[in-house]
Amino acid sequence: MNKIILKVPGINGLGKTNGCEKAPDEILKSLEEIYSNGQGKILDRNSLEIRDIPIDNSDVEKSNEEIYSNALKIFDNEEKAIFLGGDHSVSYPLTRAFFDSCKKEKKEPFLIVFDAHPDCMEAAGSKEGREVPTHEDWLRSLIESGFLSENVLLVGVRNKDKHEADFLKENKINVVPMDSFVEDFESTCDFITEFSDSENGDLYVSLDIDAADPAFAPATGYCEPGGLSSKEFLYIVQRINKIKNLKALDIVEINPEKDADGRTVKLGARVLSELI
Repeated sequence: MNKIILKVPGINGLGKTNGCEKAPDEILKSLEEIYSNGQGKILDRNSLEIRDIPIDNSDVEKSNEEIYSNALKIFDNEEKAIFLGGDHSVSYPLTRAFFDSCKKEKKEPFLIVFDAHPDCMEAAGSKEGREVPTHEDWLRSLIESGFLSENVLLVGVRNKDKHEADFLKENKINVVPMDSFVEDFESTCDFITEFSDSENGDLYVSLDIDAADPAFAPATGYCEPGGLSSKEFLYIVQRINKIKNLKALDIVEINPEKDADGRTVKLGARVLSELI
């Protein structure tokens, strides 16, 4: 199965994520300085298949349609994809395409999200008339559109408001808090990698860089202390990449404009190096 990298420089963070649109190019530029990954694999940047999804951030609705249609073609062609965002709003059209592709193929969709926040904020307006989901409510929008909440696993959440906490509880969304890693790191990793174990299921993984502690990834929208170390994050990514029914991943919320020493972009490039 081919593995394709797609640049998805979309932002819809109500002005809070401006700069994240530069992340795909900066991550790929940083990747040029990585000669081998943590597993010792020598990287050949020239052998990678890299594509662009056309984005016009002045027209969020049109951009979402472009992201959705391009992703759906990838999934329908049974290609494995790595999407480079952008802020977390791009995960809505990406996972919608994944969800719809699974329905067509009669496969059970699973979603694992690494994030310091649930991204289940209440959006203005009704469900029928809600605007294009932002980086703060995309997961809520996905579940309200029909994605089975019991097939969603949130990893690393450490800051949620009351409305989000109520939504998670009411919809029986699985959550792995940071304390679980402290209590038993390996068992927690086992649970994560076994979550989507299904003979007829596909897996999508969304990696918000703020799942990592801001000591290792400070250039993001909302820094939350108490996250994963870069070493832990990369180890988990290595294990996830070995999951047989893994269909796609995204890397989001890296803001090069805030990355004074390049630390966050470099971690994003390191994550990418473990996936290719």
